[in-house]
Amino acid sequence: MSTADENPSAPGAIGIIKRENLRTVVTNALRAAVISGEMEPGTMYSAPTLSKRFGVSATPVREAMLDLMSEGLVTSVPNKGYVVVPVSDHDLDEITDLRLMIEPTATVRAATLMPEDIMPELREMAEAIVAAARAKDLIAYVEADRAFHLRILEFYGNERLLKLVADLRAQTRLYGLKSLVANDELVEDALQHHRILDLIERRQFDDLDPELRDHIGRTRGIWATGV
Repeated sequence: MSTADENPSAPGAIGIIKRENLRTVVTNALRAAVISGEMEPGTMYSAPTLSKRFGVSATPVREAMLDLMSEGLVTSVPNKGYVVVPVSDHDLDEITDLRLMIEPTATVRAATLMPEDIMPELREMAEAIVAAARAKDLIAYVEADRAFHLRILEFYGNERLLKLVADLRAQTRLYGLKSLVANDELVEDALQHHRILDLIERRQFDDLDPELRDHIGRTRGIWATGV
């Protein structure tokens, strides 16, 4: 088993602006690092090493790791650190199947209930995804994508559904994003979020459903594997 201590400046090192709820910020960034593959299964990550990457003390990192442990994303190795839990292809197939059953229908329903004045906020969130893609920042990309889709789903008004979708997204792995960055293709994929909003603005909900299914399908295709 390798250790992240061997390379404290390894991919995934990011700077975090301190906010009121630092634990939430660090948790979201670490979760995105796991989903994107910036934190890899089989590598030992210690709280001191991760705290250097984030420019914070080890305390919020340890607290964030407790959150990720409760989500089943990492396990703790006593006196050593944390290891990312691997996800099999079968797991990803099941996760994607569930997401396809739940997310498109719920998102379309949420879109019908959204107030018109929310669109500028969603456009800004979509542009943050594009900006992360242009910056080749996978952690920021994954977190911005998560925030965008969950923000839309909030208007469905079902907290249990929102948590279920958030949990399923956390279990997804998007290791193929690295190949999209290498081939300068991630920005084009990021722009799909604006196309989703275009359909919502035009209230073309019959077209929105297949667009969302294509979007989720990518998480099991090239976004997951890079091929």
